[in-house]
Amino acid sequence: ALIAAFEARIRAQPVHVAAEVQLAATAAALPPLSAPVDEEAEAPAEEAIAPRAPQEQVRVRADLLDNLVNHAGEVAIYRARLEQQLGAFRAAMAELDRTNARLRDQLRRLDLETEAQIVARYQREQDSADPTFDPLELDRFSTLQQLSRALNESAADLTGLQGVLDDLARQYDVLLQQQSRVSSDLQDGLMSARMVPFDSVVPRLRRVVRQAGHDTGKQVQLRLDGTHGELDRNVLDRMVAPIEHMLRNSVAHGLETPAERVAAGKSEEGTITIALRHEGSEIVLQVSDDGRGLDRDAIRRRAEQRGLLKPGAVLTDTELDSLIFEAGFSTSEQVSQLAGRGVGMDVVRNEVRQLGGTVEIHSVVGRGVTFTLRLPQTLAVTQAVFVQIGETTYAVPVASVSGIGRISRERFESGTGGYRYAGEEYALHDLGLLVGQGPAKAEGQAQVPLLLVRAGDLRAAVAIDQVVGNREIVVKPVGMQIASVPGIYGATITGDGRVVVILDVAPLVRRHLAQRPAAEAEAQQQRHVPLVMVVDDSLTMRKVTGRVLERHNFEVVTARDGIEALEKLEERVPDLMLLDIEMPRMDGYELATAMRADARFRGVPIVMITSRTGEKHRQRAFEIGVQRYLGKPYQELDLMRNVYDLLGIARARD
Repeated sequence: ALIAAFEARIRAQPVHVAAEVQLAATAAALPPLSAPVDEEAEAPAEEAIAPRAPQEQVRVRADLLDNLVNHAGEVAIYRARLEQQLGAFRAAMAELDRTNARLRDQLRRLDLETEAQIVARYQREQDSADPTFDPLELDRFSTLQQLSRALNESAADLTGLQGVLDDLARQYDVLLQQQSRVSSDLQDGLMSARMVPFDSVVPRLRRVVRQAGHDTGKQVQLRLDGTHGELDRNVLDRMVAPIEHMLRNSVAHGLETPAERVAAGKSEEGTITIALRHEGSEIVLQVSDDGRGLDRDAIRRRAEQRGLLKPGAVLTDTELDSLIFEAGFSTSEQVSQLAGRGVGMDVVRNEVRQLGGTVEIHSVVGRGVTFTLRLPQTLAVTQAVFVQIGETTYAVPVASVSGIGRISRERFESGTGGYRYAGEEYALHDLGLLVGQGPAKAEGQAQVPLLLVRAGDLRAAVAIDQVVGNREIVVKPVGMQIASVPGIYGATITGDGRVVVILDVAPLVRRHLAQRPAAEAEAQQQRHVPLVMVVDDSLTMRKVTGRVLERHNFEVVTARDGIEALEKLEERVPDLMLLDIEMPRMDGYELATAMRADARFRGVPIVMITSRTGEKHRQRAFEIGVQRYLGKPYQELDLMRNVYDLLGIARARD
């Protein structure tokens, strides 16, 4: 059929006869269209024609990649700062909206007042006026009326500008969300570029086990479970040496000789297992063997010889096992290249702690021992719990936090007993005392929040003022001077530009246990910072008065009107209140009356600061129970003199 078609085209176009004949001959040489196709023979031909391009790779210097990751972290910090500033801008816009509403209401009342004055004035001149015109139609307005009209136009312009600012804020919000997605993808890509497979160090670990078995004459098999996973390159580089030491320990101390294993009913060949798995933001690495387990009698004997343990002291198995982490500790009687030098497990624990991880031991006599290492997935970005003590915020890595709890204030202040969580007993501590900042008060809360911290054999329930939240942070290294301080893991930068210290709580608890009497004496000397509530509908008055009080070392909380003040009174009861009279929703008189009717707030001194300086207003305030009455504008010296007098604080001489 194809040849017939070509012949028809040749007859129709005789000019191209030679070319068409050549095409027809080529078509005749082809197999018929109905011939079966051999797919198996055809596939290799296609692969030969278009071979798959190999995946291209690029070698990048490690320091360059680390710098890129740090820059991505800086971008994330700047984005968080922009988001926080946008939130502050929205709060200012809401305040502007309330101010505009108040301005429009005042202008409306001003218009009513001026028009009433016009009508009253022309009624007096009605006899002499032209009866054909209404007084308002004569356009005989005073300068006051003209200014009120101009103010109305200005208020309308302000409302229009506010709408423009709202639109811009929404556009910035959308742009920040888009930038957030791109920044997260960039950071995830750079972090994945820093990840290396654990299998890359497996040949090295097999060689260590093989060499240790040859030196001790033991038969050892290394098993791997889940080692196809990936770790941060920095974490893996720093953990190779500790893992090698634990493998040598398992061969030298844990596994028995072939004869001893046969006598114990085991196979001649011992087994060491390395298991790797991911749990949330942590990497769990387990090194276990099926040997004899830890020799606790030898550990006790050597600890007593070195003075680490008093003879006859009662310790749990976990406490006894943790003694192998002491510096220079070894149960081996002979010193060799594998054991007896006392250098090893303390280095392992310190290295894991510097990475922000923990080490746990589980030993069963005659069945073996398991070392469980919990490490952060990456050293650049991690999850942290933000907690607050007073005005200071700290970050605690999630890897060391078991959970969040609460305890009654009476039970915590008594200090008796502990806190039980998930079947484990947690000793009670105070984070304020651990960092030398004064005890946690948790004011306005019926129960004291607890941060449950675990680190090896340590279980501590640490009291805090409040839990701010959980968020992803960029870990920044600190200088050598600060890094040498126990309990400081690093630092991070929050969205508002503040530097927040990342705490390692376990060393703080251990140091506090050794210095408990001194810490308690210092806590007794901490003075109470008075809390003053400023209630005023004017943003300027709230800011100015708040700054004056903060300059004199007072803690300040503000409210816009009486309703908001009552809501905040439910959270915290202030030591003193500065109150305005004229406010929307609930004025100062109503708030003061409500406070004097409530037994919880009846003892709070009240200072009224208002522009209503008449005797009638002053008398009504004193009848309600207000202690002081000041007029606006006030003098800072007069205000602070009344504040100090009401709080019973001796004033510092100028």
